[in-house]
Amino acid sequence: MKRLLLIIVLLFPVFTYAQKPAPSTYDLLIGTYTKGTSKGILVYRFYVESGKLAYLSQIEGVSNPSYLCVAKNNKYVYSVNEDGKDGGVSSFSFNPVDGRLNFLNRQTSAGADPCYISVDDDQKNVFVANYSSGSLAVLPINSDGSLKAPSQVIQDEGKGPDASRQEGPHVHIAYFSPNEKYLLYTDLGTDKLNILRYRPSNALPLSPATPAFISTAPGSGPRHLVFSPNKKYLYLLHEMGSNINVYEFNGGKPVRLQTVKLLPDGFKGTNGAAAIHMTPDGRFLYATDRLDASGLIVYSVNQETGQLTFVQRASTFGKNPRDFAVDPTGRFLIAANQDSDNIVVYKIDQKTGALTPTNSGIHVGNPVCLKFTPAE
Repeated sequence: MKRLLLIIVLLFPVFTYAQKPAPSTYDLLIGTYTKGTSKGILVYRFYVESGKLAYLSQIEGVSNPSYLCVAKNNKYVYSVNEDGKDGGVSSFSFNPVDGRLNFLNRQTSAGADPCYISVDDDQKNVFVANYSSGSLAVLPINSDGSLKAPSQVIQDEGKGPDASRQEGPHVHIAYFSPNEKYLLYTDLGTDKLNILRYRPSNALPLSPATPAFISTAPGSGPRHLVFSPNKKYLYLLHEMGSNINVYEFNGGKPVRLQTVKLLPDGFKGTNGAAAIHMTPDGRFLYATDRLDASGLIVYSVNQETGQLTFVQRASTFGKNPRDFAVDPTGRFLIAANQDSDNIVVYKIDQKTGALTPTNSGIHVGNPVCLKFTPAE
C-alpha cells in the first residue's frame, strides 16, 4: 500500500503539468512604418475564445519598426529601424501583464534598410537582415536585454537577371533551423538561400555550412521561409516569382521536393509575395501576395511527404498584405494590410484550413509585422 501511494505521489506532478491549460489570451505586437499615422510599436490583447482584439499600449518615437522579434523569456522585444542608410536596431523591455514596452537602447544595424530581425533561444545574439546593402549583422545581447554593437557582419555579393530589382545583393531574412545549429538567410538580389553554421560561443558565431548556399530559379527573388513543426521540411517563398519551393531539410543540405505557384492561371498584373507561416500542428500553410495579386493563399500539407495542395485564395480586404500571424492555438489568422491601414481577423476551419473573416478587425497605420506572445 505504501509503495502504491509513493507511485501516485511521484506521478502527480507529471499529471498536473500535462493538464496545464493553454493560455486563453495573447499579446499581439504590431510593427509599423512611421511615415503615416503610426508613431511606433502597438500592443493589443488577443482573446482566443472570441477572436477579439483590445488595445493595450503603444510606444512612440520608434522610427520605422518594420519587423520585430520577442525573446524566449518574453521579457524583451527587438525591432529593426528601417531608416535607409541610417539603419538601426532597437531593444525594449516588455511587461506581458499590461503589454507595455520600455525603450532600452539603439545600435546601428551596420547596413541599409534592415527589414528582418531574429533572436536565438539562449538570448545571446540578435540577427539582422539589411536589405538595401545586402548584409547580415550579428548583435550580442547584454544581461539587461539591451544590445551591444555588431560583432559580425557578413556582406553578400553578386546580382541577378532582373536589373530593376536585382542590381545587387538584397538580404531579406535571418531564420534559424529548429535546432539552431544553422542560420539561413535569403538573398533576393542573387537568387540564393544561404546556409550558415551557428556556434554562439565563438567570437564570430556564424560560418559557412556545407553547402554554403543553394540557388533558386533565376529572377525568382527568394524572400521568407518557414520550417514544418516536425523539423523535416522547409518552405521557401519567392517574392518576385510568387511561388513556394518545398525542401526536405536533410541536415542542412536541402533537397527540393516540389514547387507550387501563388498566382491564379491567366493572371496579368503586378505581384510580390510577402509572408509565409504554418499552423502549429503543421497541417496548413499560408502565404500572402501583394500589389495587383493581393490575397491570402491557403494550402493543406501532406503529413507524410510535406508537399502542398491548394485549398483557397482569400481576400485580405485591403491593400498589400505585408505580414500575417497564426495564433498559437491555430484557431485564428490575423493579416496586416500595409497600404490600407487595417488588420483583419480570420477564423481557421480546423478540417480544411480555409479562412472565414470575422468582425473583429482593427485600424492601424501602416502595419507591417505581427508577433504573438503569451499574456500574463
